[in-house]
Amino acid sequence: MFFMEVKRVAVVIIGSFLLAISLNFFLIGANVYASGFSGAAQLLSSVFKDFLSFDLSTGIILFILNIPVLIIGWFKIGKGFTIYSIISVAFSTLFLEILPVVTVSEDIILNAVVGGVIGGVAVGFALKYGASTGGMDIVAMILSRLQDKPIGMYFLMLNAVIIFVAGLLYEPENALYTMLTLYVTTLVIDAIHTRHEKVTVLIVTNKAAELQAAIHKELIRGITIIPAQGAYSKKDLNMLYLVITRYELYDLEQIITKIDPNAFTNIIQTAGIFGFFRRDTDPVDNGSVPVNEENIQETR
Repeated sequence: MFFMEVKRVAVVIIGSFLLAISLNFFLIGANVYASGFSGAAQLLSSVFKDFLSFDLSTGIILFILNIPVLIIGWFKIGKGFTIYSIISVAFSTLFLEILPVVTVSEDIILNAVVGGVIGGVAVGFALKYGASTGGMDIVAMILSRLQDKPIGMYFLMLNAVIIFVAGLLYEPENALYTMLTLYVTTLVIDAIHTRHEKVTVLIVTNKAAELQAAIHKELIRGITIIPAQGAYSKKDLNMLYLVITRYELYDLEQIITKIDPNAFTNIIQTAGIFGFFRRDTDPVDNGSVPVNEENIQETR
């Protein structure tokens, strides 16, 4: 467990370093903007410098933007996820301040693509290990627990504002290259983790009661238990069916590994759902049977 936590922190710090590389070496010098709070901080820094003659770095603005979000996340999401996000934001700010802003290439397309790839790797690995780079990821987690609406719409709205303002204040081409960066970043995140806000998880196990109890304790998600049978072994099994957000995928993986490392798990990208999905109330099963083993036996 200790090794896993050290590994998780190390990945978060490396991700923060890569995010700083993406911004300081490729995107900032080319006036191409990243997605989410990083892009918003980058754009605000450019506006302060070019129009108000006030030099405020991207790292400092990114830190300031994240303060209220992280405070709300601490109370609304939980300490675990938020602590790793705080580490990510703190080290991102540190690396953005330490690393110089340089121009590696004069080719704006190359800057947009390479910056997008490196930024996508940073965000993708942070999400894969149960953390985030702060900003919109925290906002998405909060919104996913308050309402059952597509979180991607909020990402789209913020990125649309960044693209519009970049095209309005600077060259229209900057907006187009920013769209290229956002597209590349999305592809990389999808390849490493998943860009889908929600995923469907199917778990085939012979420890359904233990898994259901652990998942309800840690994630508080509705679970449907379906009786199953091994086609070859003819053993009686159960399949747990549940939908979670992408931010909970790492924690779910740790739960399964701890309770039943031999369980077969299939993760399916979910375009959308209808029905109850909130997490800020008592656990309510989506048609599931109760937790105890006796009720699982009755479903067979």
